[in-house]
Amino acid sequence: MRAVRFTVLMAFVLIFLIPVYVLVVTSFKSLQEADPSTAWSLPRDWSVQGWTSAWETLRPGLENSVKIAVSGSLISAVLGSLNGYVLSKWRFPGADAVFTLFLFGMFIPYQAVMIPLAGLLTHIELVGTIRGLVLAHVVYGIPICTLIFRNYYVTIPDELIEAARVDGAGMLRTYASIVLPVSGPAFAVTLIWQFTSMWNDFLFAVFLGAPDSWPVTVLLNNTAGSGAVAVQYNQQMASALLASLPTLLVYLLLGRFFMRGLMAGALKG
Repeated sequence: MRAVRFTVLMAFVLIFLIPVYVLVVTSFKSLQEADPSTAWSLPRDWSVQGWTSAWETLRPGLENSVKIAVSGSLISAVLGSLNGYVLSKWRFPGADAVFTLFLFGMFIPYQAVMIPLAGLLTHIELVGTIRGLVLAHVVYGIPICTLIFRNYYVTIPDELIEAARVDGAGMLRTYASIVLPVSGPAFAVTLIWQFTSMWNDFLFAVFLGAPDSWPVTVLLNNTAGSGAVAVQYNQQMASALLASLPTLLVYLLLGRFFMRGLMAGALKG
């Protein structure tokens, strides 16, 4: 039975890696050699022409994506942590109703808020800017970040919070001294979630952004069929790999905390 499970898993791995193989080998082919008819064959002459062209094309978008995803995910995580702490450990009258409203925000689709959001950003003169895109992502990401942190913080014993109160610690002191030091897994989950969401965003970027604030997803879309005579498959494949590397790196760095933080609170609260 173990051999059968291993065989099935390896088959799924191979199926998953087939597109990755095509992406990698095509990205290292020359423009003349990169063709659908030779997609499965290794390059006769390994070339970085596609990677060089991809970097030159995507560099402005990569810089914008880093600014948006890094700042936006950090702000979302901090706000979600504070919200989750208050809603789970420093409760107030109507806390359940406020939490329900936060949850309701998770089910509002992007398309439903696009027009009013564009009007708001235009009114505050942030439409078409990186700061405007960061604000849009942070506001839309607060509900899921709050949910993750709230479910994580309910696993912290209430006795610790009460002991801190007895010792004279206020809300922020208790948060900084007791809650924040054990919040690593929850921060890992929200950072991965928000970073991936912001990095892969296309709708907000096109609708609320401008050419000088477009992230890498928009520039990646613009490379499709950009060749005047021949489709530059090597550049397109290299561009796809280049655009996906940051999210892969973030998951490799924080992935060991992901499942731990995601499952925290599943049996309590």
